Amino acid sequence: MPATSSNKPYRVGRSKTGLGLFATKPIKKGTRIIRYYGPILDSRIPEHDDIENKYLFELNGRWTIDGSVRKNLARYINHSCRPNAESDVRPRERKVFIRAIKNIEPGDEINYDYGTDYFKAYLKPIGCKCESCEKKRKKLRAEARTERAKVKARTERKAQKAGAKPVKKKKLNGVAVGKANGRARA
Repeated sequence: MPATSSNKPYRVGRSKTGLGLFATKPIKKGTRIIRYYGPILDSRIPEHDDIENKYLFELNGRWTIDGSVRKNLARYINHSCRPNAESDVRPRERKVFIRAIKNIEPGDEINYDYGTDYFKAYLKPIGCKCESCEKKRKKLRAEARTERAKVKARTERKAQKAGAKPVKKKKLNGVAVGKANGRARA
């Protein structure tokens, strides 16, 4: 794992989704945190256009940054549907910076929204694992459990009412017969 110098406001660490970038110092809203960098690829060159990896950051229709190089610590920033940072893309300069859009406390994971195309291609098929989506799923599971418990309780009450009905007497061949719980009694 790459080492980070102590004067940086971030470190690479273990995250729920693998590795992530975490704040080591308070980072104020609007602060430029880190630069996303790597070789610049030109889509007009066939060899560059054929490169496939999850660390490609498209600047515009022509230029893309291949952020798969190990020194690019910004590649460890994970996706979030409710991020605390965003990408500041500068296509003319061919640079991308990640900047805070909220105050970030030490220990918080730094994250940004990867965008619709990436989400559809890589995250949606496996399910987004960001904190806000996990909370949504947890809430939906809790609501489903509550609903199942309500249905079960309703069913049990109905069964109890059906089982507690008074015995009805019928005459068969002149003999009184009681029927309770589906069994004939004489």
